[in-house]
Amino acid sequence: QVELVESGGGSVQDGGSLRLSCVMSHVSFSTGCVGWFRQAPGKEREMVARFWTGGGSIFYGDSVRGRFTASQDTVRTTIGLEMNRLKPEDTAMYYCAAREDTTYVQCLTENDFHWGQGTQVTVSS
Repeated sequence: QVELVESGGGSVQDGGSLRLSCVMSHVSFSTGCVGWFRQAPGKEREMVARFWTGGGSIFYGDSVRGRFTASQDTVRTTIGLEMNRLKPEDTAMYYCAAREDTTYVQCLTENDFHWGQGTQVTVSS
């Protein structure tokens, strides 16, 4: 049973920074897909960052590109999200996502993931 546990959420002021982490258990892949999504109240879930573990670029949502940086440790058990220059509109529940055995194209186009329970990020003005 795949398990994803996020941590690092909290409350910050406009312009502040936070770092999220996601520990992945019982996940075994060399060519899978991992990423971060977020959902604000009353809004649809939005892609923040995603990347194929077989290599290649990290893809970011338009609203976070240049401010957020996703990463994965070398043993592929933890992914991170460094969030800088946070804005009130970044306030949302942030979810870690992972999927095993995907192609590069599937990673970029499909959202059939295992999900974590989420961690709340609140940015005040």
